[in-house]
Amino acid sequence: MKIISNEKLIQRNRKIGQITTFASLAILAAGLVASFSQNYFNLSFAALLLGFVLSQVGIYFGSRWGRSPRPDEKLSQALKGLDDKYFLYHYKTSVPHLLVGPAGIWILMPYPQGGTIYYDTNKDRWKQKGGSLYLKIFAQEGLGRPDLEAQSYELETQKYLRRFLGNNIELPPVQPILVFTNEKTVVQSENAPMHALNVTKLKDFIRHQAKANPAPMDSIKIIQQALPTE
Repeated sequence: MKIISNEKLIQRNRKIGQITTFASLAILAAGLVASFSQNYFNLSFAALLLGFVLSQVGIYFGSRWGRSPRPDEKLSQALKGLDDKYFLYHYKTSVPHLLVGPAGIWILMPYPQGGTIYYDTNKDRWKQKGGSLYLKIFAQEGLGRPDLEAQSYELETQKYLRRFLGNNIELPPVQPILVFTNEKTVVQSENAPMHALNVTKLKDFIRHQAKANPAPMDSIKIIQQALPTE
């Protein structure tokens, strides 16, 4: 498997995460000190609000590009052993993580949430049960709406590939898959409208797809040649 990563972007965003995290702590501390004086109440409130916003920015950047192993590193490790017909792109295309090879075109969507992840058919939403309360509140983004994000990514990728390929070849299906990178996470996706699994099962899933629903390699090679090579 060939891995193509945007290292400049990773290092830049890592620095942004570090700066915003330190800045948020400093501003929150200043706001706390100012809160002891009634004369600085408005300033204290503004500082606490700004510090909170910056902390969320720091969490966003830190969870993706700060701590190692990063999401891209976890995906690369999970897929280690796939043959050289597979190309894995990190931050080089219209979506953060894209796998192109004999199994087709897959948008890999990593999520760090722990506990049990399941799809609530009554509300048509993914939900999380259990996991660390501390991480939920202070160190991790919420699960959000991965189904809507997946739909957006799918359309973006189709448009992106068409810009390179035009209409000269038939584009294999572009499929998103939720990958939960906490190895202890239990994923219950039997009734879900899209694929979702634990990162430990990703490589076997891709190999199974290559055997059960192989993509036309002529088209796959053209796509790989059109996409960034370094």
